[in-house]
Amino acid sequence: MTTAKTSLGSFIRTRRERLRPEEVGLNSGTRRRAKGLRREELAGLCGISPTWLTWIEQGRTESTSAATLSRIARALLLSRAERKYLFELAGIHDPEKGEVAAESNIEESLRDAVRVIQTPAYVLDHAWNAIAWNKPASDLFQEWLAPGEVRPNLLNYMFLNPSARQFIVDWPVRAQRLVAEFRGDCRSLMDDATITSQIEVLRQSSPEFDTFWSTQNVLEREGGERAFVHPQDGHLVLRQLTLRIAHSPNMKLIILF
Repeated sequence: MTTAKTSLGSFIRTRRERLRPEEVGLNSGTRRRAKGLRREELAGLCGISPTWLTWIEQGRTESTSAATLSRIARALLLSRAERKYLFELAGIHDPEKGEVAAESNIEESLRDAVRVIQTPAYVLDHAWNAIAWNKPASDLFQEWLAPGEVRPNLLNYMFLNPSARQFIVDWPVRAQRLVAEFRGDCRSLMDDATITSQIEVLRQSSPEFDTFWSTQNVLEREGGERAFVHPQDGHLVLRQLTLRIAHSPNMKLIILF
């Protein structure tokens, strides 16, 4: 019967067998019979015992640490997708957060893409900082996405900028939902220093945020109607669409139309 442990072991074994010794700096030799790397070779690259690696590949371990999986992933030269799959099979969180680290590599292309969208659009990173937005978005969110701002944070605007309460229709309901969405969005990043510091500052600075956070409500970030009272254009009702970025799921593209 296939289980998560046997699937993990099988995946590691197939990745080991496809890797040539010379790809990881080892001498393949002239009388080599093994397909790919030997268990002893991979174990040596990972700094673990061959017996322990055997047990992992055979699904005989109760648990495998994140540190061990990280060493295995590096030794096997796994791609980002393969590394993510490895940790998902093990049922543990990847401490290196490769997805977050990859954000800086695609920000420029996102900025170019957002500029050509004709309606308000912006991109949020894992901490809900706006890293890209277009002119329609800055025209709509004048107090948040002002020209010259560097990574303006949506939660800081919502709870620390008094103008948000007049601009966003039904602010208390929207604010409470936003906190629940943020908790659901960052559930795998609760040990991230940026996230923990951000939450602590908001809890200390905003009684409303502290109250909403303490309820521990969790929601997915969804679309739907959003109403605003714009200083020039008056009452506006727009529909929101939230899209995940394929190669960096902790980033979100939000379009209002």
